Amino acid sequence: MATKIRLQRRGRKDYPFYQIIIADSRAPRDGKFIEKVGSYNPNTNPATVTLNFDRALYWLQVGAQPTDTVRNLLSEEGVLMKKHLLGGVTKGAFSVADAETKFEAWKANKDKATESVKNKHAEKASAEVKARFEAEQAVNKAKAEAVAQKRAEAAAAKAEKDAPAAVEVEAPEAPAAESAE
Repeated sequence: MATKIRLQRRGRKDYPFYQIIIADSRAPRDGKFIEKVGSYNPNTNPATVTLNFDRALYWLQVGAQPTDTVRNLLSEEGVLMKKHLLGGVTKGAFSVADAETKFEAWKANKDKATESVKNKHAEKASAEVKARFEAEQAVNKAKAEAVAQKRAEAAAAKAEKDAPAAVEVEAPEAPAAESAE
């Protein structure tokens, strides 16, 4: 029986979620499988991969062939690197302790790179939020100035309208004051 490590689609329409499974190569994509070894969610940024590392490594060592996408996922998680290092131990190139040291160094470097990418995305997102906020403040200030100018014009027009009436009221009183002298 030829076994494959492949993805099994789950999730709703236009929002896929995948399980990483071990299946007979003749089984349909969403059909019967031997074991579930992880999951892959491409909808998050960066994509989320949960993996039973030991079981995935075991299946690779017994000859299961990953699909191209699963090979990329296993490579990013370090399963293929670990398999490669264990192959070197089997051939006598180095000891198990050396292999573990090399793997831990690789994994630490990988985690550091992933963290820097996440930080870069977070900084970019916060800069975009700040820029949108400043643009909104500028628009609000412009609107407030326009409203203030409109109110000032309305107040000036009302004062101008009331001013001639006040002048007319004062005009008749002035001659009456002169005749009283």
